[in-house]
Amino acid sequence: MAERTYASTINASPDEVFDWHARPGAFQRLTPPWAPVRLESFEGIEDGDRAVIRLGPGPLSVRWVAEHHSVEPGRQFADRQVEGPFAAWNHVHRMNPAPDGGTRLTDQLTYKPPLGPVGAWLNTMVGGPELDRQFAYRHRITQQDLQLHRRYNPDDRSLRVAISGASGLIGSALSSFLSTGGHTVYRLVRRRPTGPHEIYWNVVDGEIETSKLEGMDAVVHLAGENVFGLWTRRKRHRIYESRATGTRLLADALATLDAPPDVFISASAVGYYGDQAATLVPEAMPSRGGGFLAAVCRAWEEAAEPAAAAGIRTVHPRIGIVLTPAGGALQLMAPAFSLGLGGRVGAADQYFPWITLDDVLGALYHLLFTEGAAGPFNLTAPAPARMDTFTQTLASVVNRPAVLRMPAPVVRRLAGEMADDMLLKSIRAVPERLQASGYPFLYTDLGAGLRHQLGRTLEPHDEAAASRAS
Repeated sequence: MAERTYASTINASPDEVFDWHARPGAFQRLTPPWAPVRLESFEGIEDGDRAVIRLGPGPLSVRWVAEHHSVEPGRQFADRQVEGPFAAWNHVHRMNPAPDGGTRLTDQLTYKPPLGPVGAWLNTMVGGPELDRQFAYRHRITQQDLQLHRRYNPDDRSLRVAISGASGLIGSALSSFLSTGGHTVYRLVRRRPTGPHEIYWNVVDGEIETSKLEGMDAVVHLAGENVFGLWTRRKRHRIYESRATGTRLLADALATLDAPPDVFISASAVGYYGDQAATLVPEAMPSRGGGFLAAVCRAWEEAAEPAAAAGIRTVHPRIGIVLTPAGGALQLMAPAFSLGLGGRVGAADQYFPWITLDDVLGALYHLLFTEGAAGPFNLTAPAPARMDTFTQTLASVVNRPAVLRMPAPVVRRLAGEMADDMLLKSIRAVPERLQASGYPFLYTDLGAGLRHQLGRTLEPHDEAAASRAS
């Protein structure tokens, strides 16, 4: 049998830590973004409750069924494998009061790898180190999430929040984050609702269940056609309509409510500014002329005006390049860099307005609770990186060289119009208003943000806190 124990101190009470784990969305929050894990069903963490999980990529995935047991509310719960790839598996989660306050969170694993001696060797070389990475990530996320909930919602208010684009990269993470904080999430869906927490809307036909938006505390609008891919005429139409027309439909509906939300957070993007070269770009910077994305962003923000005119606090988070291996640019880049095939795209001095997914969630939460926050806010890290710096930092994090180059003419040939309008633009956006309003960034250093997102750090664990035996 193999044993592994991970422990760290969380700045919250044992009851708070236990409740966070017990709420919907906790499994999703604890799943590392690089891990090929998909949750099929989750009953809860009471004795006898089961979780059904798919482990591994696509058709190679295996089914894992875990059953919870030994539950002591506010102190511990455990899960054991009843079906899956291990010869045996038991995982105990403990939450004990820490000597200096807070909670000592401990995860104790006892498991037997499959395949006998071969499995034991693979566990030593691959499986065990991967568990170390995953549980370090889990503890960081637990600490970060509880820290944000305590900072912005110390009274444990339970908000009703409607989210469009809730199945997307940011929307799915935000839904889980809010759920673990005790909030109730309502999802705007394009099919007929199948549950009480779904609201039907159809941008093409101009339909929305307006009555279900009555009494919401907040609406977060994230829906929009994915901008990656060749920009055919049809693709451009979908990008524009999904943002401008979809936002107008939602804003018009909110403006008619008898009990409207306190805040309407309607996403935008730093593409609003156009190519700004090396100029610092705070929120006061005007949009620079042409370009399809800049026009889309202007129409996107203008479409929310009916909500603002109705007295609803309306916020436009202009989101930068979101770093997570679960999607977007980093999902495309990380595999190549890990194989030593990474390199710079475009010019060395082109600015890359990055932000971790963790800080996107934190900033949205900040804007949700910060009274008086309205208008545009750049959601980018305080120090945007030049492309050569980003390339070398990512290569250093994955411990591989990055000697390849993709000059602008090659990018244009491969990506078409999207190249000049998105991939080759330089936007040195800075979060001037976000910082002035008091948001404390989780990741201001690019290397630290990449190490967290890619699981290349064992913090908060160290050799004293994580014991391993076989």
